[in-house]
Amino acid sequence: MQERRPHPLLAQVPLTVSPFISLPTATTLPYTYKSLPSTLPPSSTGEDNGTDKPKYVVSASGHAAHPDEIIASCKALQAHLQKIQDDADRTIREWEDGIKERELAEKRRLAPGWLDREEKILEPAKKRNNVATASAGMVPEPNIMDSQDGGPAVRSLTEEKAAEGEELDRAFGGMGLR
Repeated sequence: MQERRPHPLLAQVPLTVSPFISLPTATTLPYTYKSLPSTLPPSSTGEDNGTDKPKYVVSASGHAAHPDEIIASCKALQAHLQKIQDDADRTIREWEDGIKERELAEKRRLAPGWLDREEKILEPAKKRNNVATASAGMVPEPNIMDSQDGGPAVRSLTEEKAAEGEELDRAFGGMGLR
């Protein structure tokens, strides 16, 4: 049997009774209580409890990992960043191609057929040299803008134009302006 004598050191501590302190009471367990098994099932959070490689690299925040896990995480991050970069490049290419297509459609709307053919329909005529035409036996036509004094060449040219207008009036009849 045990002795009911207190320990000599505890006997020296005075006890006080206070109305403000309540000592804990034993809880009564329900009849449906079942004790926990001695071994727990694996964690459902995805963390391995030491079954994998030891996690001996510890960060300043307290996160521990194995070097292989760190390398795998870095490779996954690199692949993700490369995918994002490829998507951005593809989006920019599509955007630039769309701009080019809209510009081409506008050009085709303004001049249909111009971009689709090798031969260009609208080519500017090359200026002829007056000396070359005179030597070939052709008489060069005087230009009104070349003469500054309004000489006989200019007067004859304006008279020719007036005569053409009169011929048209005779052929089609005079059309009065209203």
